[in-house]
Amino acid sequence: MNSTEDTKKINQKIQKVGVIGGGQLAWMMADAAEKLGVDLIIQTPYKNDPAVSIAKDIIWAEIDDAQATAELASRCDVITFENEFINLDELLPLREQNVIFRPSLSALKPLLDKYEQLCYLQDLGLPVPKFWQWGTEIESLNFPLVLKARRHGYDGQGTFIVKDIDSLKSQGNSEIFIQEFIPFEREVAVIAARSVTGEIKVYPVVETQQENQVCRRVFVPDENRELTREIEAIAQTLLHSLQVVGVFGIELFITKNSKVLINEIAPRTHNSGHYTLDACETSQFEQHLRAVCGLPLGSTALKSQGAVMVNLLGYEFTENHYLTKRQQLAQIPNASVWWYGKTESRPGRKLGHVTVLVEGYQEDEAIAHHIENIWQK
Repeated sequence: MNSTEDTKKINQKIQKVGVIGGGQLAWMMADAAEKLGVDLIIQTPYKNDPAVSIAKDIIWAEIDDAQATAELASRCDVITFENEFINLDELLPLREQNVIFRPSLSALKPLLDKYEQLCYLQDLGLPVPKFWQWGTEIESLNFPLVLKARRHGYDGQGTFIVKDIDSLKSQGNSEIFIQEFIPFEREVAVIAARSVTGEIKVYPVVETQQENQVCRRVFVPDENRELTREIEAIAQTLLHSLQVVGVFGIELFITKNSKVLINEIAPRTHNSGHYTLDACETSQFEQHLRAVCGLPLGSTALKSQGAVMVNLLGYEFTENHYLTKRQQLAQIPNASVWWYGKTESRPGRKLGHVTVLVEGYQEDEAIAHHIENIWQK
């Protein structure tokens, strides 16, 4: 259990869930909310956010506005998060007023600052790359190195590779930290969920492929059984230690000698798990709402032998709904096209995704290339 307040809420039917953030992650909770009989109340300042179209009620405010979150709390039974761009210190008084956050603020505290996140993982004995706080004697470090923003970095933003000491010195400030560069063989990810009662369900481990530090493709499942068991154990250890309630995304590196290293933890639903909307018995979004609402977790089993998910990333500055391309993508056998309803395209922006259910792993790469050829031709 996360708290006495959580214990009180187990047997209380939750009908209204407040969500801080109104992007596509909140939008993709809509079908699950309807299935579970739950109303979503969104806190966002942006009238064009995807989740605005599905919310039963909206608090028009910045996501780190604690006074607005107090108003959100007055309209719902429990509050969850679509992103981690929040101010924990300002939310603490709400917790003292018995506002229920899932995941809890105490579970989020060691994770929101990515340097502190790595410290926490290291203290748990989990495998992470070497890392250093800014101000370390940098002359002793081996290049290349990775610089990361401690807060608010996502989709490649706030991450830089530096190849020499002069570049490192020119970038440095107290809001970043240094991480060793990992010449990985593959990147993988896993979605895991923990309920109020401590039940844990782990989804299949997937291979992810990035371009310009943004996830482009996801292949389901990853076939290395031994590594899968190790990664599942990492997820179990992490969620039990934090006593999480909700869904977490875990991104990892696989080195050339098959060593597993955790890259980052996302304390929320995650892009690497979008395939679950079509390929799993219970999507990550339904699973998250089940956990948040105190319901038993659903099955994470695949409904097909595998799946390919490709993000539809912006590649130009324009306003375009790409209807013709979306229609062509929908004609691919066993394909589902998810379009987030964003009005503005720009390079690297996530506009939607396509998932194709497959029965043979040898066709995964070909399917991904076919999707990308349609999207960018």
